[in-house]
Amino acid sequence: MTVKELELTACRIRRDILTEVFNAKSGHPGGSLSIADILAVLYFKEMNINPQDPQDPDRDRFVLSKGHCAPALYAALAHRGFFPTEDLPTLRKIDSYLQGHPDMRKVPGVDMSTGSLGQGICAANGMAMAAKLDGKNYRVYTVLGDGELEEGQVWEAAMFAPHYKLDNLTAFIDLNLLQIDGDVRKVMNPTPVDKKFEAFGWNVISICAHNYEEITEAIEKAKQTKGKPTVIICSSTKGKGVSFMENEASWHGSAPDEEQYNLAVAEIDAKIKELEGEING
Repeated sequence: MTVKELELTACRIRRDILTEVFNAKSGHPGGSLSIADILAVLYFKEMNINPQDPQDPDRDRFVLSKGHCAPALYAALAHRGFFPTEDLPTLRKIDSYLQGHPDMRKVPGVDMSTGSLGQGICAANGMAMAAKLDGKNYRVYTVLGDGELEEGQVWEAAMFAPHYKLDNLTAFIDLNLLQIDGDVRKVMNPTPVDKKFEAFGWNVISICAHNYEEITEAIEKAKQTKGKPTVIICSSTKGKGVSFMENEASWHGSAPDEEQYNLAVAEIDAKIKELEGEING
């Protein structure tokens, strides 16, 4: 995909995030919107995956460590062809397979059930270690929230990965600096994130989470790095793509009402129309 096509895909993911959360009347739009660009690059450009064979043993793995941002993952999976996009509005419904946190037993394309913060990166470590032990070439990717860095087991995992030289593991930190209680630096300051991971022995790359060239280049550098895992620290905007949601902690776990939903969708639809015009000439 070209940069414009990736941007269009991310916009469609964002539109569906809003639709999911609005229909559920609950969910986590802020942090889901902030990782849409990363997921667009991973699922539509980088990862070796096959929607027709979700359990391919040689596929790349993805773990959404910040599992409450499932709306973003579901939208990416649906647009990639793992299940119908028509199912997305059933998010959090009692009879839906698309629950508030990803379930690997029920959702095609989900490699790990997540939700308890800190456990996802631990599972990703295990997957990367298994690949090494089995002589497999697949890569493992995981996305963590910056508030999630307050969990102690994140730092146990941060010790484990360099110790076992898991150079097939790439972690993305969604550094939007906001969590449910506000500014992460005031709740339990994790900064400087780069220096901490460097001290633990990681290859550290810092990028803008909404720049497709930087995301792609960082992933390529991670592939080329041998003997240590890579962490990509992504400076992002919580609520990205919806002007009144951006940089507002109140949208961490709040669903828009009908008026807000219509305003947000109109904003994203305008961007989609603009990008489609540029792509189609």
